[in-house]
Amino acid sequence: QVQLVESGGGLVQAGGSLRLSCAASGRTFSNYAMGWFRQAPGKEREFVAAVTWNGDDIYYSDSVKGRFTISRDNAKITVYLQMNSLKPEDTAVYYCAADRVWRRSVLAPTSSVYDYWGQGTQLTVSS
Repeated sequence: QVQLVESGGGLVQAGGSLRLSCAASGRTFSNYAMGWFRQAPGKEREFVAAVTWNGDDIYYSDSVKGRFTISRDNAKITVYLQMNSLKPEDTAVYYCAADRVWRRSVLAPTSSVYDYWGQGTQLTVSS
């Protein structure tokens, strides 16, 4: 059974920075793409960023491109989301997710390809 545990959320002022972490266990983490999604109150869950199993390819949503950076440390079995220049509209619960396909080479910005999810961590950006 795969377990994903997010941490690092909190309250930050607009323009500030925060780094989320997602620790994985239960599967060979290094062989699967990882993604970050978020869900704001009353809205659908949306794709934020994803990274391939080896870090060779990264995909960002337009809303966070240039401000957020996804990375992974396979030795630490952890994926990160560095968030800079935060805006109030970034307020949401952030989830990390693990891809269901072994060593997928083409990232897909959709939740349907991810079959393991963390419990989420809340980010609140105040104006």
